Amino acid sequence: MNISFSKSAIKDLEQIKEYYLEQGAPHIGIDFVTAIVEHVETLAKHPDIGRMVPEFNDELIRELIHVPFRVVYLRESKSIKVIRVWRSERILHLPK
Repeated sequence: MNISFSKSAIKDLEQIKEYYLEQGAPHIGIDFVTAIVEHVETLAKHPDIGRMVPEFNDELIRELIHVPFRVVYLRESKSIKVIRVWRSERILHLPK
């Protein structure tokens, strides 16, 4: 199964690294991003391990929890697209 990252997800990962760099702990940001990408790679063989995102109530929009982050992805028939990487306490909203 092919895995890709949206521009917004890439930006989210970059912001994670930037945040920890600003906090004086760049290694933590790098470690988080590396671990998140490795976690996402498990979706290639197990695309349904993530739960359905409760806020969207759509079987195709799923998430992995990588504390303290939510990795939101779209599961398609032959691909996975990571949409966003957000702090887990963040509430998602449907577009109006």
